[in-house]
Amino acid sequence: MESSEAAAVFAALSVDTRIGLLRLLMAQGPNGLPAGDIAARLGLPASTTSFHLAALERAGLTQSTRQGRRIIHAARIAAVRNVLMFLTEACCGGRPELCGDIARLLPSLPEEAQSMTPAFNVLFLCTHNAARSIMAEALLRSIGGPRFHGYSAGSDPSPEPNPEVIAKLRALGHDTSALYSKSWHEFTGPNAPRMDFVITLCDALGGPACPDFGDLTVTASWPLPDPGKFTGSAVERAAMLNELYASLRRRLEIFTSLRFASLDRMAMKVRLDEIGTGLPSFVGVR
Repeated sequence: MESSEAAAVFAALSVDTRIGLLRLLMAQGPNGLPAGDIAARLGLPASTTSFHLAALERAGLTQSTRQGRRIIHAARIAAVRNVLMFLTEACCGGRPELCGDIARLLPSLPEEAQSMTPAFNVLFLCTHNAARSIMAEALLRSIGGPRFHGYSAGSDPSPEPNPEVIAKLRALGHDTSALYSKSWHEFTGPNAPRMDFVITLCDALGGPACPDFGDLTVTASWPLPDPGKFTGSAVERAAMLNELYASLRRRLEIFTSLRFASLDRMAMKVRLDEIGTGLPSFVGVR
């Protein structure tokens, strides 16, 4: 661990509420707790709990994973142990009798445990949540791996997703069983999963203003044409869906390859906006 990494951890723990939160999650071990249970046990408002959980996750001390419709938060035991090892690796200048040789009590964990990374929640928005955002959700679930949780919603959701989009996704090997059209208000309540990124896919300005997803959410716009407005032949429609799919896949492959650990919030927004406009200079892609 570098000194700068340790400093980020100590900054995240500079609030007593976060220390209590981390101690609670440490006691739960790898099973973790849902955000609602954490808030109830600590007697905190849901919004306050989400704010502090986000700070701990950015510092690498906790991680969130999706289980059904719930997001479970757990302490990263290996990360906490690494901090302790960093502090005690030169304990008492080679005189272990003064400190009980603390460092030797904390052997390294297996490599796979130390390589855990936080998961990012990404919400894709379009008007009807029937085509573009549905496709983006399915794609991110496929190529994002455990590091990304994809969601989608709309301001005026359709009764169901576009059948042609669902057929295209199935033909390309995507699991569509969990895809359905829904309102973006499902992601604004106190028990909704906290979003790290919100990406709008509409190709025109106007319409209702997006809900407030919090100051910590990075927002971006990737305008793409609406398949629901295209009235060409079946062959032309198939070609249009192929182009839409390819465009989203290219953007998401770039997005999932960004060096998240080295980009602050403003730099991340610049990168996402570049992806949306198709600019070639994706600095920060590994």
